[in-house]
Amino acid sequence: MRFATTLQQGRARLGVVDGDDWIDLAADLRASLEAGTDLVAAGRAAIASGRRLPLAGQAFAPLVPEPGKIICLGLNYFDHAKEGGRDKPDYPWFFYRGKSSLVGHGQPGLVPKVSTKFDYEAEMAVVIARKVPRHVSKAAALQYVFGYTAFNDMSVRDYQKRTGQWTIGKNFDGTGGFGPVLVTADELSPGATGLRICSRLNGQVMQDANTSDMIFPVDETIALLAECMTLEPGDVIVMGTPAGVGQARTPPVWMKPGDTIEIEIEKIGVLRNPIIAEPT
Repeated sequence: MRFATTLQQGRARLGVVDGDDWIDLAADLRASLEAGTDLVAAGRAAIASGRRLPLAGQAFAPLVPEPGKIICLGLNYFDHAKEGGRDKPDYPWFFYRGKSSLVGHGQPGLVPKVSTKFDYEAEMAVVIARKVPRHVSKAAALQYVFGYTAFNDMSVRDYQKRTGQWTIGKNFDGTGGFGPVLVTADELSPGATGLRICSRLNGQVMQDANTSDMIFPVDETIALLAECMTLEPGDVIVMGTPAGVGQARTPPVWMKPGDTIEIEIEKIGVLRNPIIAEPT
């Protein structure tokens, strides 16, 4: 089943996607998961009798507007680690994003006033369905995944490199493209492996890889995180980007106002964001 979060009268609402239609379902994905709502059953009921709106006409919010945690992986594709001059990591390079950095499909990514080194990163995001027990095994980890969506981990590279921690360059406002559609885990291969993932800048393919190329797959990542923390309903894990980012090119390719960046993941969909200058 497929879900999307749109803006209805200025407020985010979760809906089920049926073909080209969006059908209102609930106030919020995270709240529904926290309440233990069977969203697949609720989605089936909504498809049968709910009021339909054209999906194409919707304004989109971030898929989970206010996640409790957004945990990202750096260097999780070997070729991307190599293009950055690093070896394959022995442990994931985890970092956090905050909810204020998120933007929905179709909403603008913002080139900050303080930098022109604004880069794209095609990524797959995982949404956690229910509380994950501490020290969960890798074998059991995938049963806690609700579904998968697209993410653009837009990065301000000079700020990212100002410190040994990447957080500051990954948390500018308007830099975390998220959505538009979540596909439930049962509709994809275990861990969403074997899916083509690519980015296109103004229609030109910049990254082109496969989710099977991840160094740390979804099940192992969840198990490693569960060694340290409690993953909760609506938490988001962003699984890293493949080779082809702008900073690794000669000369570097930076996104600028007027550009359009697209992230496409096979069987999931296309996340598209126009790029504009940060408003004065």
